[in-house]
Amino acid sequence: MAAAVAVALTTVLAATPGSAAADPTAPPTAGVEVEIPGPEHGTLAGAGHTHVPPEGRNRPASRLSATEAAADGEVTKLIDNGPTADRLDIVVVGDGYTAAELPRFRADAQQKWAELTAVEPYTTYRNLFNVWTVDAVSNESGVSGDPAPDTLRDTALGSYFWCDDIERLLCVDQGKVDGYVAKAPEADLVLVLANSTKYGGAGYNEPSKTLGYEGISTASAGNEKSGQVAIHETGHSLGKLADEYFYPNYPGYERYVGPEPADSNITSFTADDLADRGAKWHRWLGEQSPDGGTVGAYEGGGYYVTGLRRPTENSLMRSLGQPFNLPGVEAMIAGFYREARIASPVTATDRTLRMGDTAKALVPRLTGADGRQLRIRWYLDGREMTSLAGRTDVRVSDLALRLLDLRRHTLSITAEDRTPSVRDRAIARTMKSTVSWTVRL
Repeated sequence: MAAAVAVALTTVLAATPGSAAADPTAPPTAGVEVEIPGPEHGTLAGAGHTHVPPEGRNRPASRLSATEAAADGEVTKLIDNGPTADRLDIVVVGDGYTAAELPRFRADAQQKWAELTAVEPYTTYRNLFNVWTVDAVSNESGVSGDPAPDTLRDTALGSYFWCDDIERLLCVDQGKVDGYVAKAPEADLVLVLANSTKYGGAGYNEPSKTLGYEGISTASAGNEKSGQVAIHETGHSLGKLADEYFYPNYPGYERYVGPEPADSNITSFTADDLADRGAKWHRWLGEQSPDGGTVGAYEGGGYYVTGLRRPTENSLMRSLGQPFNLPGVEAMIAGFYREARIASPVTATDRTLRMGDTAKALVPRLTGADGRQLRIRWYLDGREMTSLAGRTDVRVSDLALRLLDLRRHTLSITAEDRTPSVRDRAIARTMKSTVSWTVRL
């Protein structure tokens, strides 16, 4: 295990604040940066970052028969919660599945979605997501590097273990992935499932320059722990969270001495400093966190043993199998709302509604254990109609007594999320959306 981590550390995190590689005068590092998952039988969620070729092993595209080509690229909406423009769309692409294995790929995608939504805040906000699958037909079943480094398989996305000589690092050809992702409606997040039971994955956490999605997580479809790796990676891509693990006994990572990091969940400040400055997760100090213990400022994080601190002892951004801590949950919800809106028009808004019409909106239901729902309010020309609270549709005829002047009026619905899991007012302001119609008798 120590040897594997040592390999990872030779190229760890070119963008780490305070590291030599953060020097803007340093020569650029070739390749794309990916996060390495932690060892299968260890506890750390990750083991640093490395740079890999974006084209993978640069193998030629598979040659498919006419029957296989007909199945290749088929798009299925696995989870439908509303219009793409107003939902966070996850696109799942499989690799190492032959045409005959495509039904199993879709079942594997459904299983990974179930694993994802078993973790908060995904559990509560599952109805903010759409999930799409794109069938990628491979000539051979399985992926390269499984079971041995010299195992080569002809697959659609060129997935391979032993990437950068690290057995559990599962890399892909990004160009080939994008070719399939582009077939689905606009993606916000991409998951690549390898047809394998071998433990592994990778986090491509830089936003796509061509398609705009937040990142790619790779995972073994048949390995339960690999799903946890993928969830951890969404903490980076959606939550913009830093890693909270650190490396004892490795030169260069004993103490951080750089500036205050921009990441919301690591800091150079003590708990008292956070409280005095009103900084980072100061609003959560002293609260009990889902991952156990009390929110404070715990020494160690961002790969450094000292000099950087994390909010709690052992969240998902440090250890697999743990929940997100309170600041992490807040950051993830903020990420959800960067991509999703909670009020979508069902009735078109580009025409004037009259007596026989109904103004209707789609507002997702929350599915948390506390039963909390979004707050829904209706307004006519800016004045709230309290008797309509909670409804998602209103008939224009119900407003007849208010519209006796026969003039045009503005009818609007506002949905607002007032979750106690968000205390940052700047984030809270993003968690509200409005749909308006013009109405007239």
